[in-house]
Amino acid sequence: MERVTTPRSDEADWERRRRLAAVFGDVLPESTSDDRDEKPTDESGTDAWLRAQVPPHHGGD
Repeated sequence: MERVTTPRSDEADWERRRRLAAVFGDVLPESTSDDRDEKPTDESGTDAWLRAQVPPHHGGD
């Protein structure tokens, strides 16, 4: 038998979020790397690294 729960109408939004966080934890971060102005610390996140990965038969240079 599958148990299905529906949101309680008497529950405030903040109470629902707190209850879900207690069960599932903080799954998603507040911001992602796309939102921040961070520069990569190495060349693995730059266009230079991507260009270096192009096979010779694709005319990389």
